[in-house]
Amino acid sequence: MSDHETKSDSPEIDITDAIANIEFSLEKIKERHQQIILDRARKEELEQRKQEIKELQKNNTQDSLKSELHFLEQELTQIEIRLESELFKWSSLNEPFWQIVRFVGIGIIIGWFLKTYSSP
Repeated sequence: MSDHETKSDSPEIDITDAIANIEFSLEKIKERHQQIILDRARKEELEQRKQEIKELQKNNTQDSLKSELHFLEQELTQIEIRLESELFKWSSLNEPFWQIVRFVGIGIIIGWFLKTYSSP
């Protein structure tokens, strides 16, 4: 009887773990979405400020404007890297890679058999 209870509890525990994993993944996606929204807004602010500095720089040749412009360009580069970093992950290629390996391997094996048995 305890064997039956253990077997019936196992799927429930698996479902609970799966739901917990899904909730964790959803929370990470929500955090990433919020980060993207913040980064896009900051990027727009920085680009506007960069344009303002370029306009001021045309009239003045102050070193402070040049250094601020350099700082803004660095921060924009960092934001762009953060925005692009989550768009592509090597781990996302895991499943397609193994599917390609499997089907190409099957194709090679089928081709080898056809060549072997169709030769006179």
